[in-house]
Amino acid sequence: MTTTSNPRRWAMTGAAGSIGRHLRASLGHDFDDLLLIDIAPVEDLADHERSLTLDVRDLDALREALQGLDGIIHLGGLADEADFHDLIDVNVVGTFHVFEAARLAGVPRVVYASSNRATGFYPTDHLVDPSEPFRPDGFYGVTKAATEAMGRLYVDKFGLEVSCLRIGSFEKAPTTPRELHTWLSPRDCTAAFKAAVEGSYTFTSFYAVSANSEGWWSLDAGRAIGFEPQDDAAAHSSSIVGRPLEPQGGWFASKEFTLAKQRHVLEADPQP
Repeated sequence: MTTTSNPRRWAMTGAAGSIGRHLRASLGHDFDDLLLIDIAPVEDLADHERSLTLDVRDLDALREALQGLDGIIHLGGLADEADFHDLIDVNVVGTFHVFEAARLAGVPRVVYASSNRATGFYPTDHLVDPSEPFRPDGFYGVTKAATEAMGRLYVDKFGLEVSCLRIGSFEKAPTTPRELHTWLSPRDCTAAFKAAVEGSYTFTSFYAVSANSEGWWSLDAGRAIGFEPQDDAAAHSSSIVGRPLEPQGGWFASKEFTLAKQRHVLEADPQP
């Protein structure tokens, strides 16, 4: 196992998104040079930041952009259920380009934003460990499962260091019954990514989630690389009424949620 002990020159895709904006403010000053990549303009740059408007589906441009860097945080992509073909194009092909550009440019470490939705069909009474089989709750979760496997391949075949953070519900505070189990606080989000940037590993997949008393996911894999979450959704439980739907993915796991996003599907079920 190796350690990226002094990470000074990194890139971040999806830098204009909510987690990207948060990490720029909370973690960005750990870097001397942070290249912010997004298809949308990234504004209000700090002295240590530079930006590049770029689609990760452009492999050649991405390879050129990553030259000389120590690592990349890959947040970019479609962040929820969508048409299957769009998800494959952006989340799978785009993430392949990130891994491949890192390999070609000699970038040793990729920190990848996966999702708890890769295991959303586990029942709510089951504590899921990242070593257990994927049970995605929709096509979005399928892309996260596939790209975690891709990350494992790039470790085994090409020698990259890869972490896959199965991100929970990133919010300032939980507001729904499901989020009492899945909440990722801003403070713990920063800690999870800091551990992934600085920790010692070759490959790891762990749940980036707060230390929720009623959590559904094991925290052991994250703790093994230095992620020790501090916040607990239970502190907000008095204002939240009801119980989460089965399975862990809740409404995201319903066929209606997925089928409504597909361009080619007209009916929820085949007709007799």
